[in-house]
Amino acid sequence: MPDMLTTPQGRRIAYHRTAGQGPTVVFLGGFKSDMGGTKAVHLEGWAQARGRAFLRFDYSGHGESEGAFTDGSIGDWFADARAALDLIEGPLVLVGSSMGGWISLLCARAMPDRIAGLVTIAAAPDFTEDSMWADFDVDQRDAIMRDGQVALPSDYGAPYIITRRLIEEGRENLVLRAPLHLPFPVRFLQGTADADVDVGTALRLLDHATGLDMRLTLVKGADHRFSDATCLDLISAEVTEVLSRA
Repeated sequence: MPDMLTTPQGRRIAYHRTAGQGPTVVFLGGFKSDMGGTKAVHLEGWAQARGRAFLRFDYSGHGESEGAFTDGSIGDWFADARAALDLIEGPLVLVGSSMGGWISLLCARAMPDRIAGLVTIAAAPDFTEDSMWADFDVDQRDAIMRDGQVALPSDYGAPYIITRRLIEEGRENLVLRAPLHLPFPVRFLQGTADADVDVGTALRLLDHATGLDMRLTLVKGADHRFSDATCLDLISAEVTEVLSRA
């Protein structure tokens, strides 16, 4: 069973924490994903085998945390992440997958002194604006403004219910429209066959962010899940490198 914490906003979120040597590696999952996913569990096993401190958690409305997914927004999940990070004393290495990449960038911008390094996997910064809203047709935009939500088909199961609040509140948390300085080792990972986040997004992030130790690795043929054995080994290797340089 997971442990539970109550955020300053009163939301109850679930987490698993592994004691060990710091900096603590923290996995931040994706949109409608959870901490039981392949990458999170793989990294937990990797950390335990090395005596490395590790944390994985579920945002509110995700996985084993309380709340409804459709009540949430980027700002809410960013606040959940900050509450989870406050469980830990000392430096952090963030590993953000998809939406977790966006949220890890928000965390890095808000508390750069606590971040020792960052690894993103198919990072999806600003996706509510640049992917969802930008791709909505006229009928979808009318529906979300009129009805407060719209259903989008998903390759991962039931349709995603996208709320007007998710779109509008997302605009308050964009990271590609203002300076984004990352003064620590940063490794971006991106698959060329990703149908959800294209390579152009990774290149835009690399070009936009500033920092002295930043690298983008493209994996030919890898999809958005980035979860086969080769990709998992690459994630572990990049975390190891970032820790060595932190």
